[in-house]
Amino acid sequence: MSPTADPKANSVVIPIAEDETPPHDKQKQQPEQRQEYSFSSLLHSLLPLLPQVNTRWLIHSAKVGLALVLVSLLYMLDVVHDRLGDNAMWAVMTVVVVFEFTSGATIGKGINRGIGTILGGGLGSSVALLAQEIGGIGKAIVIGASLFIFGGMATYSRMIPSFKKKYDYGAIIFILTFSLIAVTGIRGDHILKIASDRLSAICMGFVICIVISLFIFPMWAGDQLHNSLASKFDKLACSIEECLEDNIKPLDEKKGTQQAYPHGSCLAVLSSKSSDETLANFAKWEPWHGRFGFYYPWNKYLQIGELLRELAAYILSLRECLRSKEEPLRSCAMMDIGDYYRATCILLASTLRELGHNICDMKKSQQSDSILAKFEMTRSELCSTMLVSKLAKLMNRNSGIGGGISSTSIVFLLSVITDKIEVIVKEADELEKLARFSHT
Repeated sequence: MSPTADPKANSVVIPIAEDETPPHDKQKQQPEQRQEYSFSSLLHSLLPLLPQVNTRWLIHSAKVGLALVLVSLLYMLDVVHDRLGDNAMWAVMTVVVVFEFTSGATIGKGINRGIGTILGGGLGSSVALLAQEIGGIGKAIVIGASLFIFGGMATYSRMIPSFKKKYDYGAIIFILTFSLIAVTGIRGDHILKIASDRLSAICMGFVICIVISLFIFPMWAGDQLHNSLASKFDKLACSIEECLEDNIKPLDEKKGTQQAYPHGSCLAVLSSKSSDETLANFAKWEPWHGRFGFYYPWNKYLQIGELLRELAAYILSLRECLRSKEEPLRSCAMMDIGDYYRATCILLASTLRELGHNICDMKKSQQSDSILAKFEMTRSELCSTMLVSKLAKLMNRNSGIGGGISSTSIVFLLSVITDKIEVIVKEADELEKLARFSHT
C-alpha cells in the first residue's frame, strides 16, 4: 500500500446494535445495581461467621458499651456538669481504661486507680500549695524537686516484682495525677477543688463499671482459673494415653501416623504459666461468689499448675523417646518392658483424669490412700530386680547398646512421671482440705 492510500480502505467496521452498549457504558448506567449486589454479597459472606462469634466477648463488648452510655448520660446532666465542669470527662476515661473482661480485673484496676488518684492528688495539692506559699524562684524549685523525688520513687517501686503484680497500674496513676496537680498548681487557683472534682468523676466511672461488671453477666477470673486447672489434668491424661497408643500400634501404622498426634496438649500446659498467674492475681480481688469465698487458696492452684508443667515436660520427653529413629531396637526393648509400660500408663492416665474431675466438681477424693498405695507398688515394680535383669539381658543380646539405652530411658521417665504424679496427688489432697471440698 502506498503512503498516500486511504487507511479506511483496509479497515473493518463492526456494526453495533441499537440495544447494545459498550461494557464501560453499562457500568456507568447501573451504579446503584452494582452497589446493591456488593452489599448483599457482603451479608452472605458474614452469615457463615455468625456461629464463630464468641458469646463471652460479645457480652463483654455490650457491657462496655452500656457503661459508656451511662457515664455519657451523667456528663450530659446539668447538675453534674455545673458541679464538676470539664472534669466530668474523667469519668468517661475511667470507664475506658478500667473496664476489663473479668470482674476481678475491673475491681483491681479500679481500686488501683482510686488509690493512685487519692495519693497523687493529695500529695500534688500539698506540693502546689507549698510552692504558692514560697513564691518566686522557690516555687519552681519546690515543684521540680518534688516531681523528681516522688516520680522517681514511684517508678522504682514499679520495678519490684511483688509490687508490680498488684499495684503497677496504681503507681502509674499516682505519677500521672501527682504531676498534673502539681504542675497545674503553679499557675492555677482552686487546687483542692480541681483535685476533688477529678476524684469525684473517677469514683462515678468506677461505680458504674463495678455495678455492670458484678451484676450483669459477671465473668469471674476465679472460675476461669479453676476450669483451666481442671482441664490441664485431662490434657495430660490424653497425652499419656497417646503414648500408650504409640506402643500398641503396629510399625507400618505408626509410620503413617507419625505426625498425627501434635504436642498441642502438653505445649498448652507448658505455656500456661503467665495466664495462670494473671488469673490468680485477678481472682484475689473478687468478692465471694459461688463456692469461691474470701481467702480462697489460689496460690495452691499456682503450685499445682507448676507441677503439671513439669509433668508435661517429662511426658514430651517420653513421647520423643518412644518415637526414636532406632525402631527395631525400640520395638525389641518394648517387648520386655511392655507389660510394665502399659500398666503404668493406664494407672497414670486414670489417676490424672480422676484428679481433674474431682477438682472440677470440687469433690474430695475417696481413694487417695489407695492411689498412693498403687503408686508405691508401681514404683517398686519399675525398680525391681527382675526388671533390671531383663534390661541387662537385653543389652547383652543386642549387638549395640542402643536398645538397652532406649529401655532404660523409658523406665527412667516412667519412674520420674510416677513420682511427679504422686506429688500432685498429695498437693491435690491438700487443696481439697484448704478449699473445703465436699464429700459428695
